[in-house]
Amino acid sequence: MKLSDDQVKQYWRDGYLVVEGLLTDEEADSFVAYENEPKPEGWRSNLRHHVDDDRWGAIARHENITSIVRQLMDAKPAIVQTMYLEKKPAGGTDVGGAGVALHQDLHYLPCEPDELMACWVALSDTDGENGGLCVVPGSNARGDLFETRKNENLQDHDSWEFEYDMSDQNGREWKQKMYSFDIPGLSEGDVVRLTVPKGAGVFFTGKTIHGSYGNRSKDRFRRAFATHYVPEGTWVFRKDVQDTVPAV
Repeated sequence: MKLSDDQVKQYWRDGYLVVEGLLTDEEADSFVAYENEPKPEGWRSNLRHHVDDDRWGAIARHENITSIVRQLMDAKPAIVQTMYLEKKPAGGTDVGGAGVALHQDLHYLPCEPDELMACWVALSDTDGENGGLCVVPGSNARGDLFETRKNENLQDHDSWEFEYDMSDQNGREWKQKMYSFDIPGLSEGDVVRLTVPKGAGVFFTGKTIHGSYGNRSKDRFRRAFATHYVPEGTWVFRKDVQDTVPAV
């Protein structure tokens, strides 16, 4: 898939780009059906199924996706992690599956150089009502990362805390506490709730503020698959996802 010059400019100006037609309906539905089959306990907490599972690897390495990643990154991409993200509908209650507080991915995946990017592919029709992706346009333009705090808005977002093993290129090791990051000072008007149809994807930089809210629809699941990429040769400091693999 070839991007236009305007699309590339939009990506760097706004920090994200929506591209339709990355996956066919059959490809999206087939993966969802596969994920609905019985899986081992803790299956979705593994961030490296692109290495040990052909179905996950097929999406992370899908030619339509990686061709766009190569154009936006202007380098050979490597895969850092993959995630299947499903939110159940509310089913008549106030909210179904909880959202992810607004953050920048480099808060969770510090790397050097800091050229992390992601592709979030909708595996069902997604929008603001069923907990689709939200972005803050232009938030990538700031040089340093935004200040963060632990999320305390339990009505809209999950809240958690975890300590990760880290290491640098010189062999220095340490533990770093991470939590459900939230960015103070944002207003509702800063946030755009995207409508992304099944099979379309959102490409965004590691500095683009994004997240999601709970699924408030009565009967619509919100399903997505996210892959994080870096240029080959990048050092990722988190040891659990440090062993990147080529995307092509």
